[in-house]
Parts: sequence; C-alpha cells; structure tokens
Amino acid sequence: MDWMKLAEKSLAGTALTEAEARSVLRSPDDDLLPLVHAAFQVRQSSFGKRVKLNFLLNAKSGLCPEDCNYCSQSKISDAGIEKYPFLSETEILEAAGRAVETRAKRFCMVNSGRGPTDGEVDQISSAVRKVRQSYPQLEICVCLGLLESRQAKELKDAGVHAYNHNLNASENYYSSICSTHAYQDRIDTVNVAREQGLSSCSGCLFGMGEKEDDIIQLAYTLRKMNVDSIPINFLIPIEGTPLSATPGLTPQTCLKILCLFRFLNPKSEIRIAGGREVQLRWLQPLGLFVANSIFIGDYLTTQGQKPEADLSMIRDLGFEIEGSPDTPALQGRSQPEEFAVRLK
Repeated sequence: MDWMKLAEKSLAGTALTEAEARSVLRSPDDDLLPLVHAAFQVRQSSFGKRVKLNFLLNAKSGLCPEDCNYCSQSKISDAGIEKYPFLSETEILEAAGRAVETRAKRFCMVNSGRGPTDGEVDQISSAVRKVRQSYPQLEICVCLGLLESRQAKELKDAGVHAYNHNLNASENYYSSICSTHAYQDRIDTVNVAREQGLSSCSGCLFGMGEKEDDIIQLAYTLRKMNVDSIPINFLIPIEGTPLSATPGLTPQTCLKILCLFRFLNPKSEIRIAGGREVQLRWLQPLGLFVANSIFIGDYLTTQGQKPEADLSMIRDLGFEIEGSPDTPALQGRSQPEEFAVRLK
C-alpha cells in the first residue's frame, strides 16, 4: 500500500474506502514509520507542529449508577478509588492554576454519573465563571454525562467552550460494555451540546476486546458526526473492574489506530488520551506525529506521566506547545518513568 496516496486522499477531503481503512490496521509493523510519516502530512496540514495540552480534573469521583464495565467509577467496580462529591470552587480554582502552570490550553472538568441535575449544572456554571475570571486564557471543557438542551445552554452562557461525551465503542459493540443507557443517548448528547454552540468533543476507548470492524465503524461514525475533537483512549486495566485482566494492545496497534483516525478525520483535533503511558509506552513520541493533542498530568482515577516528562518529550520532538509561552518552573528536562497503572 502506498500510504502517501491515502494521505493525499485524506487531504482532498475524500474518505478512505473500507478496504483502505482495513489495510491501515493490518499493515505490517515494518511499514509503521512510512505509515506514521503519511499521517504526519495530514496532521501537519491542519496543525503544523503544534501540540495542544489539556488538563483533566475529576471534579466528582465515583458514586456512578451506570454499569460501564471499563470504568473504575461505575456501580459494578470494586476498584479502590477515591469517592467524593463535587469539589468546592476553591479546589477547582486551584486545579485551574495547576493547569496554567503545566501550560495547558484547555481545562477539562469531569463529573461521574449518568447526567447532571439542574443543581449540579448551576454549581458547575458558577465554578466556570470563577475560572474564566481568574484564568481567561483557558478554554473550559466539561464532561457531565447525558445532557439536556437547557443545561447545555446554561453551560454555554457561563463560558464553557466545549462539551465532552465519548462514544467509546462502535454501535455494534456498545451493548458489550454498558447496559444502563443506549448508544443513541450518547450521540444525542453530543448533538444537543453542539446545537447550543458548544464545541463537540467525542472519542473512543480501545483495548476492551473490540474487533477490527468495531474500530473501523467508530472511525467512520465520528467522521460522519464531524466532531471538533476526538480523544482516543487506550484501556487502563484497573483491578476491581470487569476488564482488569483484558490483554493489552501493542504499541504498534495503537499507532495504527491513531493513523486511521487521522486519515478519516483530517481536520479534527486528535488527542492521545488515557492509557497512552500503559499501551503506547516508549512509542509515545511517535504518536505525536499523528495526533496533535494530549492530556498532561493525571487522569480521572489513575496517575499520568509527570508533566515535566511530557514537556521534555514535546521539546525533543521539535514541536511547539499551542497557546502558551515557556513556564520557567517546568523548563527542566525529565526522563519518563517505567509505565504502570497507579491509582491516585
């Protein structure tokens, strides 16, 4: 396969055929560098060498009534995580300050649960206004579960920039990972948020036992939805969840998935999200030639790579951090640690 022809097709706005999509996922590992190089041409066309940093805050942890079998916060999880109600505005402002210190452009607040009550939306909107006053340079994204139109409007009016609600899996595979809400509920939430003027953020979680067809179907679904931002997560197998013993993906497989999503979504922000340290491991730097965004710092219930290590990785690649000048406190170089799952 001539990978550059796929890049040219992508840049022309033409979708890959299913056979071409399959060829990306089935490509021999010896072809990995030419494949990544072709995907980089697509990435570079829209994003140059910029890397967008996103800082994640678990603003309400655990206590979720849903049965998503990959999640340490679900009602079926026995994982030893922290559980707490919505954080105070002071705690949220402190976290926003840490986001600025790590040179993040986007501050992402996540609440566990099926969806927010109107009272929770009021609380979050108040906190968002405080963050916007103190740190106007930050984009604010919230992830609160299933959302109603009036709630989306209130969030938009408060200064929220984007709403995240991941599809996580293909429609065909979704019933294998969750039974307490429907796939269409997730699609409807993404559309409701967008209709109220919020930037759309919806992505995936791979490594749950899905098949090749599921990966391809999800890539086409997100292309059809034309979402602005696609976070691509790789399963972090957490003890106490039903998927804790699921075999991991190879770093090469993770890169091929990233390349497929880049070819099919040439203008969307593609973010390497949770699990990159565990699944991509020492090939993380190659991922940034395909994706243009990462989370910096910790995830919802697990630790991430140290911010200093991520900043060193970005500098060593010759990339630039989007929307933020150098922060002296984080200019020192740092070596990555061995990769392991660590609860916060």
